[in-house]
Amino acid sequence: MSPLQLAILVIGLALVFDFVNGFHDSANSIATIVSTRVLTPLQAVIWAAFFNFVAAFTFGTGVANTIGKGFVDPSVISPYTLLAGVAGAVTWDLITWWLGLPTSSSHALIGGLAGSAMAREGFHHGFAQSFHALVVGKWPETLLFIVVAPLVGMAAAFVMMMVVYWAFQEATPKHMDTWFRKLQLLSAAALSFSHGTNDAQKTMGVITAVLVATGFQKTFHVPTWVIFAAHSAIALGTLSGGWRIVHTMGRKLTRLKPRTGFCAETGAAVSILFATHLGLPVSTTHCLAGSIAGVGAVQRVKAVRWGVAANILWAWVLTIPAAAVVAWLAFAIIHVLDSSV
Repeated sequence: MSPLQLAILVIGLALVFDFVNGFHDSANSIATIVSTRVLTPLQAVIWAAFFNFVAAFTFGTGVANTIGKGFVDPSVISPYTLLAGVAGAVTWDLITWWLGLPTSSSHALIGGLAGSAMAREGFHHGFAQSFHALVVGKWPETLLFIVVAPLVGMAAAFVMMMVVYWAFQEATPKHMDTWFRKLQLLSAAALSFSHGTNDAQKTMGVITAVLVATGFQKTFHVPTWVIFAAHSAIALGTLSGGWRIVHTMGRKLTRLKPRTGFCAETGAAVSILFATHLGLPVSTTHCLAGSIAGVGAVQRVKAVRWGVAANILWAWVLTIPAAAVVAWLAFAIIHVLDSSV
């Protein structure tokens, strides 16, 4: 296969991942606004897709640089490792979507790239050397943010909920909901915007990496057409919906109303934008789940269905290693077909 054909194949699969990311994570963007009946599902996905797209050109390409250079030794990256890595991420995303588990597309991609790179290193230099394919890079901060991001979302939503209760202490619940049904349009837009700017950059990182690996670019910089393509793909994916996960995030975790939905979405957006500013790929799912738990805990601790939260947590823990295993197997199949890879 020629370098051009390989580049086209990997870019196409990366955009498929971006599309899958959009419909997998669209649930995060719209779960609260749908469950509180502020918008219908169709209205909500159109709203979310629009702000996914307009997020382009806002927070730079720091997350894309991290994906391209922050986890795997650049010397190990080849079009085939990228192909197997993205295949692993897409496969894991589809499995968890089918099961209705709100896992992280970000961590699936990181795990997939790590697994395929380790497979390549193992096949070429012995399996004892597999971990040499990884660099320390952004691993510590990214793994730390698996815990920090939902806690930031939880804390921000908790504080906002306390402020709302204090500011509207004289208001009736009906009067509060009248205001927050309108305000939730803004918070949902902020969450979709933050989701777009962080998640689309991950696909930008993969596409730019394959352009460098195939020699079409000398240095790692994200072209303008890649930015547009990534944001278009994630917006189209969001338009396709993700109703299985909407049910888990918007209804099973805790009971939401417009005021709690507003605080949950705003808290999650704050957490995602904070991580994006640091150039870290973060999970929209983690941030929103933490913020939903935060608003639920303000009412009372038992308002949060901690059993559902525990199932979601297990899915988070499994995502990186599971995607890595799938990507490792994908690279192994490629290597069997062509031992020179």
